[in-house]
Amino acid sequence: MSLDVKNAIQNGKTVLGIELGSTRIKAVLIGEDNAPIASGSHDWENSYVNNIWTYNVEDIWKGLQDSYQKMANDVKRQYGVTIKSVGAIGFSAMMHGYMAFDKDGELLVPFRTWRNNITEQASKELTELYNHNIPQRWSIAHLYQAILNQEEHIADISFQTTLAGYIHWKLTGQKVLGVGEASGVFPIDLDTKNYNQTMINQFNELIAPKNLPWKLEDIMPEVLVAGENAGVLTQEGAKLLDVTGELESGIKLCPPEGDAGTGMVATNSIAKRTGNVSAGTSAFAMVVLESNLSKVHPEIDLVTTPTGNLVAMAHSNNCSSDLNAWVGLFEEFSKTMGIDVDTNKLYETLFKQALKGDPDGGGLLSYGYLSGEHMTHFEEGRPLFVRSSDSNFNLANFMRVHLFSAFGAMKLGMDILIKEEKVKLDEILGHGGLFKTEGVGQGFLAAAFNVPVSVMETAGEGGAWGIALLASYMTNKANDETLEEYLNKTVFADKEGKTVSPDPKDVEGFEKFMERYTQGLAIERAAVENSK
Repeated sequence: MSLDVKNAIQNGKTVLGIELGSTRIKAVLIGEDNAPIASGSHDWENSYVNNIWTYNVEDIWKGLQDSYQKMANDVKRQYGVTIKSVGAIGFSAMMHGYMAFDKDGELLVPFRTWRNNITEQASKELTELYNHNIPQRWSIAHLYQAILNQEEHIADISFQTTLAGYIHWKLTGQKVLGVGEASGVFPIDLDTKNYNQTMINQFNELIAPKNLPWKLEDIMPEVLVAGENAGVLTQEGAKLLDVTGELESGIKLCPPEGDAGTGMVATNSIAKRTGNVSAGTSAFAMVVLESNLSKVHPEIDLVTTPTGNLVAMAHSNNCSSDLNAWVGLFEEFSKTMGIDVDTNKLYETLFKQALKGDPDGGGLLSYGYLSGEHMTHFEEGRPLFVRSSDSNFNLANFMRVHLFSAFGAMKLGMDILIKEEKVKLDEILGHGGLFKTEGVGQGFLAAAFNVPVSVMETAGEGGAWGIALLASYMTNKANDETLEEYLNKTVFADKEGKTVSPDPKDVEGFEKFMERYTQGLAIERAAVENSK
């Protein structure tokens, strides 16, 4: 046990990051060298209630408290001390979605997550109004769709925010968002690093006939950039986070961010010509642009880094859920045969088997559409596996195709950036569960994008570590030190990663698979329309 670490904990020199992801809430405590020293996590799942993907408020707080408590218990177990204070805290969560509150701070309708594809009309109308892509997941699309639907709660809105913004508000009293998270709420002006005022005015004019008692700027959170102070933990907030009452109030918080921004920080990919791919329940590629795109593409979100630089985001709603279900089936089969297999070993074995498959997956086809997929214009999804009578149907190709399919929808978006917009990329950094088995997901992603893919040793730490780094930057940065400089010099200077370059045979095979994937979308459409 390091005495330095123990002293850092006792003297409040550590930094805490907590991220609420789609399937896991994770708390990571980092030491003075920015390396993780303790962690705790809580598994949770969204529910599909009244045609809405949601999480209830009780589960949000229960999960947050449980992940914090497990991290605090980890500290006690490892270092024999109790956490009373930390140097700074940061919260992040899955981006987008809709949380609207009345003047008493009560949630008006159940939380609508990024996973919902229920705002098509609003998305289309706002995209046309602004000549700027407004994806269905964005908070402004949810708000406008609720107005179009004439939902009763609209007139009662006093404040609208995201999940990360909600947590931050309840713990600090501050209604703020980091600019990266805010860029999934409403378009950002890259010069002011704030909401685009012209577009706000256009929105207010658009809804003026409704005679609502608020204007858009009245109900949105304030925008902050990385490094700014976003308030302190109140006494009520401290009790809400740490139910044992040990944690003291007064701790500084950094601006709350989205999981896209924290993924960029955790992979040190916030510089231009870099990008990262997060592959888990959903998959998204973030590419930091040198200049704006030539035209509006409905498949591409334009968001920002936590510092306010322009990022193109190719986001697919579905990635590993169906793949995980198939691995679960193999696990069930093993147990039925009386073989007790370690889950990690099972994943590793099946993933490595995929490397032995035909370059294009042997003519097999799958769609892991557990939910709708906006990239291919599906409001609902049906997971499908399809083969023809002459496909080369074996385990290697079966696994290979499911891994290919996990990246399929996202690749359609990346093809627009790389092939149409001629965006230049030096490398992509991968993070998330799909990259745990060395070389497999990484190699297939390199084939999909035809770009070298690197995975760092720290990739498994994910967004909770990313938001902890943003809190650390706020507290420890030198005068005028940029986030990019801080990450390069202080955090990643000695971090090693493994890089895989695209194999020409796999690149060709993936392109062949994508031809099949695109043509086969009619099968997916028929499945949605003919099965309820």
